Amino acid sequence: MSLPVGHERAAVSPRHVRVGVIGYGYWGPKHVRVLRGIPGVSVHVADHDPARRALAVRAFPELPVHSSIDALLAEVDAVVIALPVSLHHPAGLAALQAGKHVLVEKPLALTVSDSEALIEAAAEAKRTLMVGHTFEYNAGIWRLRELIDSGALGDLCYIDAARLNLGLYRSDINVVWDLAPHDVSILNYLLGKTPESVAAWGRANGPSAHEDVAYLCLQYADPDVSAYVRVSWLDPCKVRRVTVVGRDKMVVCNDLSASERVRIYDVGVQHPSSEAPEAMPMVYHHGDIVTPFVPFEEPLAVQDEHFIECIRTGARPRTDGASGLEVVRVLEAASESLKLQRPVHIRSMRPVRRIA
Repeated sequence: MSLPVGHERAAVSPRHVRVGVIGYGYWGPKHVRVLRGIPGVSVHVADHDPARRALAVRAFPELPVHSSIDALLAEVDAVVIALPVSLHHPAGLAALQAGKHVLVEKPLALTVSDSEALIEAAAEAKRTLMVGHTFEYNAGIWRLRELIDSGALGDLCYIDAARLNLGLYRSDINVVWDLAPHDVSILNYLLGKTPESVAAWGRANGPSAHEDVAYLCLQYADPDVSAYVRVSWLDPCKVRRVTVVGRDKMVVCNDLSASERVRIYDVGVQHPSSEAPEAMPMVYHHGDIVTPFVPFEEPLAVQDEHFIECIRTGARPRTDGASGLEVVRVLEAASESLKLQRPVHIRSMRPVRRIA
């Protein structure tokens, strides 16, 4: 896919790419493991915490480990930023201004303005900016999009997404900013649009002021679809599920199921043809449940390999800075809705580019 004039990106040598992972907390070790397995990639690690650096040395004794971002930036072509969200903007900006390609864990930044600043810096430096919307690299989600695009489900009624577990509590952000970026990016990807408005409800059940359970209602137009997102750090069951309800068929993607990741239900509802008073208000049909084979490949590996490919070729990432910005717009509007206790209009909507 060609880039807009003035946004060409410089590609590094296809033979070797040096990638620095900044932050060795939860996601950092996962990126290190994946990147080490990509041919032609060498990995550096940076973390200010001596204890975390010691963990990195113990797990990967052959890798260079740095105590500062500046020291790492001098040695690499690209970085993966796996820091607390409040540090995404300053770390990303420093890397881009140093001429490095950047993959930022979700969400892109804590504000729309900071997200826009990162996009502008990437354009000015002619470097790749990519966001870690990992579920857009998930084969189960790809199958959902295929089913929606094919029309097999009929007109869409609504989409429901649930992302629940017991912990991990975050001290810097609430559960919406922690978990909902996944589902918002999934919904935008499935529908090819961004929502017009969002209504959010949440509650802090623990000692922190941050909400640990929340519900979001996103309203999309063309197609006219409501999408519901439930996120929680305080639930006894781990759930990673997306349900798409059509008038002809319904489909469930359960990311925690190894053998039945996608289930297609040949069930639906229609208005009755008869207008007699005794007629049922809706007519239901029931058919087979089909579980198609969905080959599994670790989404994080697919994502990080795509990042390296974009660096080498100059291609635009599937989850580029603009995609990350639209997710942050929804999260910022959801935060406002939580405060105002009413739906909030999202100020900028755009079609989402849907790269196969």
